[in-house]
Amino acid sequence: MPTTASLSGREARWLAIGAQGLGAERPSPGARRPGPARLRRLLDQLGALQLDAVNVLERTQFVVPFSRLGAYDRSDLLGLTGPGAPWFEYWGHAASLQPVESYPLFRWRMDEWRSDGAGGAGGRSRPVWLRRRQWREAHADYLAAVLRDVTERGALAASQLADPRRREGEWWDRRSDGRRALEMLFADGVLAGWRNASFERVYDLTERVIPGPVLDRPAPGREEAQRELIATAARSLGVATLGDLADYFWIPGPVARPRVAELVEAGRLIETDVEGWDRPGYAVPGARARPPRRRQASLLSPFDSLIWNRSRTERLFGFRYRIEIYVPEHRRTHGYYVLPLLLSDQLVARFGLKADRQGRALRVTGSYLESGATLSSVVDPAAAELGALRDWLGLEHIAVEARGDLAAPLRRALGGRRPAQTTPR
Repeated sequence: MPTTASLSGREARWLAIGAQGLGAERPSPGARRPGPARLRRLLDQLGALQLDAVNVLERTQFVVPFSRLGAYDRSDLLGLTGPGAPWFEYWGHAASLQPVESYPLFRWRMDEWRSDGAGGAGGRSRPVWLRRRQWREAHADYLAAVLRDVTERGALAASQLADPRRREGEWWDRRSDGRRALEMLFADGVLAGWRNASFERVYDLTERVIPGPVLDRPAPGREEAQRELIATAARSLGVATLGDLADYFWIPGPVARPRVAELVEAGRLIETDVEGWDRPGYAVPGARARPPRRRQASLLSPFDSLIWNRSRTERLFGFRYRIEIYVPEHRRTHGYYVLPLLLSDQLVARFGLKADRQGRALRVTGSYLESGATLSSVVDPAAAELGALRDWLGLEHIAVEARGDLAAPLRRALGGRRPAQTTPR
């Protein structure tokens, strides 16, 4: 029979931080930089690395490894994607990178995209799937022409199609028919894709991108694949509710529920009672809650897998976090692009950050201490982490603006003065 464990709230945080690779010490600044092998081990640990286009600081897929490994060469990460590479991009947690060994686990999702089933990336609503089917049927000849273009000419971005069918109109409706066709073929698994240095997705036939030995493996059945993805999520989360497990790879909750029960029955997951949680948690057998050894503070991207589920972040850390990118400036509480600061097992502060590449400055547009955190314990680790981020980004100085209760002490710790002008955001 499956056993039931009990965890304190703090032990749950320790499990989550350790599982996400944020509990161990980072290499010291003078140590050898982590290379591709270390990045590969990190993604094996995380299971998925979310992609995002926002580049006000640095794109999230680069920041997440920095939070765990410190300074590394971003070109190493780019080199891990593309034809024959060890990582592939697909709809895992949103658009994300996964180890190529897990490619067969997404075949069921590709099959459902092709059949317009409702259990694909996140279980989309019926109207979305109907529109998708209607577009596919109305543009069948064009889809075939786009696939033929890629087949004959090789890897292409949407802008390089022979007939991209660009659209005119408002900015939200300017996605070309060419891009839409490529995205549909990508979701179907007919094409595979990767990002170039400017974040544009490049597409090619799947058999020219995914290594042959991986493509030749028999695809597991839908339910088996879902169990494996949920087991990966459990390992990468440390301890998690059913909703947390479902969210990690965007498996609809009603679909995930029986898969979790099957994993518990098989002894691959253990149900846990977690202090302060109003629903059961699940962990892999043998998981041990150890206090973080990391002494440095760690800035976290808004799309970091430790915190991308906002209800889980509040449940674990008592930290209410919302992205305010789409909030009008006058209504923002903390700023346009805000990174929480992890110190030991707590989220102790948050900082609005922007890389001013022309001015060679890391601009701190807001600095906020969390309730319960003490200024004396936070300011120096925060200054050190901001300095490490500045150096990794190749910037020359840090400009701390006056917003927030941490601004003045942070400026003193950094030995700087208030900048003459504030960032428009």
